[in-house]
Amino acid sequence: MQIQGVLQRQLELRHQQRRHRSLSVPTAVHDFSGNDYLGLSQHPQVRDAFQQGVQQWGTGSGSSPLVAGYQTPHAYLRRQLSEWLERDNVLLFSSGFGANQCTMRALAPLYGRVLLDRLSHASLLDGVREQRHWKRFAHNDAVHAKKLLNPDATNLIVTESLFSMDGDSAPLHELAALDADLWVDDAHGLGIVGVDGRSAASQLSQTQGPLITATFGKALGVMGAALVGTDSVIDYLVNYGREFIYSTAFPAAQAVAVSAAIKIVQSAEGARLRQQLDTNVALFSELTERVNIPLGTSQHAIQTLVVGSDANVMNIGVALNSQGFKCGTIRPPTVPEGTARLRITLTAQHKEADIRAFVAALADCYQRLTETEVV
Repeated sequence: MQIQGVLQRQLELRHQQRRHRSLSVPTAVHDFSGNDYLGLSQHPQVRDAFQQGVQQWGTGSGSSPLVAGYQTPHAYLRRQLSEWLERDNVLLFSSGFGANQCTMRALAPLYGRVLLDRLSHASLLDGVREQRHWKRFAHNDAVHAKKLLNPDATNLIVTESLFSMDGDSAPLHELAALDADLWVDDAHGLGIVGVDGRSAASQLSQTQGPLITATFGKALGVMGAALVGTDSVIDYLVNYGREFIYSTAFPAAQAVAVSAAIKIVQSAEGARLRQQLDTNVALFSELTERVNIPLGTSQHAIQTLVVGSDANVMNIGVALNSQGFKCGTIRPPTVPEGTARLRITLTAQHKEADIRAFVAALADCYQRLTETEVV
């Protein structure tokens, strides 16, 4: 390749920064890194639904939704989501990234100003960068967002319900009270937060929060996503959303599995799983406080331990992995410079003994770090 030298230089820079990424199959016994918060990816009903869906509908949709890829399970899932989240309509996507990019690229040019939370997901930032009329407001700061509104134009405010790198929640009611349309990326809240796991939809009416991104690869345990909103927005995206129009629809069998997961979340079992998750989070917080591990302020499944340098976080990650534990080792540019961190996620499937053992290992690694900290 003619750019081989450029590629090698850029990759070498990542190595020098200790920010090089590579794919590997996890070897740790205990996973504290994933987003399967309720354990539904391994739930018998969800697995059986996927298998039955494959038997009936095959392994792929075969086409884009507007050609021949839109099938009965897709239509059912749309109605199910619409009723559950109390919104007019739903459009399905193969990923949350695709849903966010499609929606942002289609809708942002129609607004006079678009405001994004400083810590908004990369999919939202990538979707809006080509626009000139967007700004970022200070993280979770509704007062700052208000100052940035354009009083002479239409405004769109974009935030997340539960932020993926800090585990903190957005001030949805304060943002919804501003003179703007509100779009909530509900990737990490859906299924585990709010009444019946409805998250942002349980806190805001459609009038207050007309747009929600609902992803299926976190608490629902499958894959894919949806943009949930008004009839007019969904109709517009069907006609102008390029990622939707020109992408193959995800398999109908996948839609069957997502529908099964939603039914579990809505059930008494779903309530028990959310309670178990809350119990596990509380135990983890109590144990880490006892051993003076300075976690962030999150009260949710996502817990963070900021350690500063990239070298520090990688060293702790390797040490934990050697003891059979895996958690996220997050470095810039995913997070701001100087805030490399362990991203620890609790699930309803973690056992008390596993949590206690993990905290003991974490305390040992953190103590050794503070004694011989890499500058």
